[in-house]
Amino acid sequence: MKEYSADKIRNIALVGHSGAGKTALAEAMHYLTGASTRMGTTQDGNTVSDYDEEEVRRGISIHTGVLPVEHDGTKINVIDTPGYADFIGDVISGLQVSDMAVVVVDSVAGVEVGTEIAWQELDRLNQPRVVVINKMDRDTARWERVLADLRESFDARFVPLQLPMGQGDDFQGIYRLIGEKASLGEKGKNGDIPAEVLAKADTMREAIVEAAAESDDEFIMKFLDGEELTNDEIRHGLEVGAGRGKYVPVFFTSATKALGVKALMDSLLVQAPTAADAKPRSGEMGGDEVALAADTSGPLVARIFKTQADPYVGKLQYLRVYSGILEADSRAFNVTRDEEERIGPVYHVRGKEQMTTGRIVAGDIGAVAKLNETQTFDCLVDRDQAITMPDVTLPQPVFSVALTPATPLDAPKLGQALQRLLEEDPTFRSEFVGSTRQLVLSGMGDAHIDVAVHALKDKFGVAVETALPRVPYQETVTKRAQAVYRHKKQSGGSGQFAEVHLRVEPVPRGDGFSYTSEVRGGSISSTYIPSIEKGIRQVLTEGVIANCEVVDTKAIVFDGKEHPVDSKDIAFQIAGREAFKQAMRDAGPALLEPVYDITVVVPSAQMGDVLGDMNGRRGMVQGTEQVGQRAIVKGQVPLAEIQRYATDLRSMTQGRGHYTAEFSHYSPVPHNVQQEIIAAQVAGEESE
Repeated sequence: MKEYSADKIRNIALVGHSGAGKTALAEAMHYLTGASTRMGTTQDGNTVSDYDEEEVRRGISIHTGVLPVEHDGTKINVIDTPGYADFIGDVISGLQVSDMAVVVVDSVAGVEVGTEIAWQELDRLNQPRVVVINKMDRDTARWERVLADLRESFDARFVPLQLPMGQGDDFQGIYRLIGEKASLGEKGKNGDIPAEVLAKADTMREAIVEAAAESDDEFIMKFLDGEELTNDEIRHGLEVGAGRGKYVPVFFTSATKALGVKALMDSLLVQAPTAADAKPRSGEMGGDEVALAADTSGPLVARIFKTQADPYVGKLQYLRVYSGILEADSRAFNVTRDEEERIGPVYHVRGKEQMTTGRIVAGDIGAVAKLNETQTFDCLVDRDQAITMPDVTLPQPVFSVALTPATPLDAPKLGQALQRLLEEDPTFRSEFVGSTRQLVLSGMGDAHIDVAVHALKDKFGVAVETALPRVPYQETVTKRAQAVYRHKKQSGGSGQFAEVHLRVEPVPRGDGFSYTSEVRGGSISSTYIPSIEKGIRQVLTEGVIANCEVVDTKAIVFDGKEHPVDSKDIAFQIAGREAFKQAMRDAGPALLEPVYDITVVVPSAQMGDVLGDMNGRRGMVQGTEQVGQRAIVKGQVPLAEIQRYATDLRSMTQGRGHYTAEFSHYSPVPHNVQQEIIAAQVAGEESE
């Protein structure tokens, strides 16, 4: 693929709900521009973008794919993102390197949850967008209903720049409402335009001219004076208006039949900003803000947006160059990690195809292999001009499983495999929870985790079993109590003797555990005071009532006895341990559970269902808020009640609800629930 300058490059991301036809649209662009001789389908598992084994098996996009196409002397980097909510991390990474989004909507289903999630992310990034109503060849396609759905769902001005020539089986292509080729559809000729389309065209054109005029002061004055705008003025006004978010252009396609797709690409050359004209990304150097213009003579600034474990070239990392040039066989400075990297071969990528090139210029997207220290979202720069870029915000995981190796042979490989998995997808989190002695993998939902489990086995050769993670309960005491324990053992020769008088009492929440001695008069030698503490600390991780960590408790040894011959360290360890257990049992032992702050976002009509469900989960609602068509519910809920909330909420809201949760504090477990937990813990220990 030849090199293009920034003014001849468009970076667009395809976003929307799963099944709306984003991958099919990318495939049609690929085919119509001559990059391939046939169109693949997700059903056949042979598309250029979805080549991963899991994507082929599931028939959906899981990872962000890059398909550069060449159209009318321009390179369009098409970034195909997943539509399923579990893979939002890839959507965010794709939007980080795009300058405009194409929101693909199903002509029958209309606005779906994936559309809403993508739209919210575009609003957060303040990124311009166009809408494509796809699958116009479906029997029940109703584009006017979908357009009304868009206007009701989003606070935006939607302006169709085309009219469909029929729909369903009668869909013949599109009628362009502006330009010299206004009456050309892919399957139709000028004389074949349906009369109803021609009748509607004048009304629709008025809305287009008005949108174009409002983007420029000179144009609006001309429009208000009753003068007609030229086609060039309309085009310019539309380009400026779309870039500023004044309106959202709407197009129509049947991607699988390649109808309307060429017209869409023609329009993107007008509507989408070039890499040179796009709003410059911001950087920082020495505390000063730096605008990163797509200038090849500027300092190198490139950012990784995707990492892939490639079986042939090793770790392959996708990047966009915002400034300067990334040369093959050179060196670059990873300013994020303060490490120098040797740059080997660099590539243009098209699906799984890697095309070696000598360099990647400002404004373009490519890939580099085998970087040692670099991770996703790291920045590569010139060492002498260490420009940083703002951090990328990713959502917190909401679905977790405990992992165990399927066989002893898998155990030693699991850690490295997880590390590579997290390199590929930074929305995963992995940690060993000491209090429950479990390795926990967290992600964005059950499908996300299921993909990870398959990747561990198929890509990294490690089979694992999953289970619901144990809740990290804690044990504490609610009142003061004391106990006496005498340890005496005589079995010939030197014996063991120790007697410990010990008191426990509660301390403020969060103070942890403390140990002191009030022994006076030498009843226990100072040598054995640490031995008693050592024995007590053996209990802290095991607990007394439910095999949980002991916290917020103070132990005080205040008296005891020793023997001049038989007393020794091990004896006082045992006596201290058993005295502590007895004292805790008499001190009103209680379980503490982790409580999370939770924010739930759902359609307004379903707020009542969410509130009732939250109450049933022992939650405490702290406030509600109405934002447009959506309700926001904030509250606190025990972790034990929301371990599978991601799945439950989607079921409750037909996939339209989502939430975030963050640890808040530990709180006492109600007595009736505590008894159930203790019984379950005891049963679990017996089964082991």
